[in-house]
Amino acid sequence: MTRLLFLSIVILAALAAAQDHATWRDYGGASDAAQYSSLAQINRSNVKQLKIAWSYPTGDTNKYFFNPLEVDGVLYVLARNNSIVALDAASGKEIWVHPSPADTKLITSRGINYWESKDRSDRRLLFASNHFLRAIDARTGQTVASFGQNGAVDLKEGLGRAPKTITLVQSTTPGRVFENLLLLGSATNQGYGSAPGDIRAFDVVTGKLVWSFHTIPHAGEFGYDTWPKDAWKKIGGANVWGEMSLDEKRGILYAPTASAKYNFYGVDRPGANLFADSLLALDARTGKRLWHFQMVHHDIWDYDNATAPKLLTVQH
Repeated sequence: MTRLLFLSIVILAALAAAQDHATWRDYGGASDAAQYSSLAQINRSNVKQLKIAWSYPTGDTNKYFFNPLEVDGVLYVLARNNSIVALDAASGKEIWVHPSPADTKLITSRGINYWESKDRSDRRLLFASNHFLRAIDARTGQTVASFGQNGAVDLKEGLGRAPKTITLVQSTTPGRVFENLLLLGSATNQGYGSAPGDIRAFDVVTGKLVWSFHTIPHAGEFGYDTWPKDAWKKIGGANVWGEMSLDEKRGILYAPTASAKYNFYGVDRPGANLFADSLLALDARTGKRLWHFQMVHHDIWDYDNATAPKLLTVQH
């Protein structure tokens, strides 16, 4: 049975001026993870009048848990066997399809990232599949061949482990775009030999790795003494598999981390195990640690810190 993607639309006589949280260009609405829209045309008095304006057949029987993005009247969704699809947001008309290879087993199924250059001449969608970070042209759906190697960056590279030994590194949750950087977490396996959960920043134009923050510290780094010697070489996890939030004005990334792996046994990793189960505040441009708060010391219960903080301005 073909599943349908539904969208309810209220047609407005005039468009209001742009305001905070009035667009949906980021996963969850905005980089501050507020998951809030300031648009007021749909309210308590008229929500019962909403009707289906159009539907789009996904062309498969998959169950999609995808957060669409909307940019300049174009809706970007996941459909057609995990392909990236651009639709006219007003009519539902298909604009283009970027098909996923037939062997695709893993994709950032919860959402994707959008980036544009200052002059808007370059607009890209960034996502990961089969452990490769990929970039496509947001206007055409074509691969950006100048990104990485033929449009892809191997996420298994640069973690201090032999890539062939890493079976899982890609999260199903997208990262955050800051200036010309894509700030990215990861997913790891649950057992021994899992990859370390480095938080990384990639140049959105070239795909080059700009910085890495070692959530399992290396020798000489803060927190190294909360693990056995060279723990990062054999212990994995302490990764950000969920949503992150970003203070764009101050350039601060807030990253919630998961437990160390193996989850339920800690005899081989005595200590508090920074920065597992922590909230990290990092300089988004450099990856430098500003501060941290560890929720669970030496976690052996899989108490992942999976929820990004909601950034609010409080007026006193």
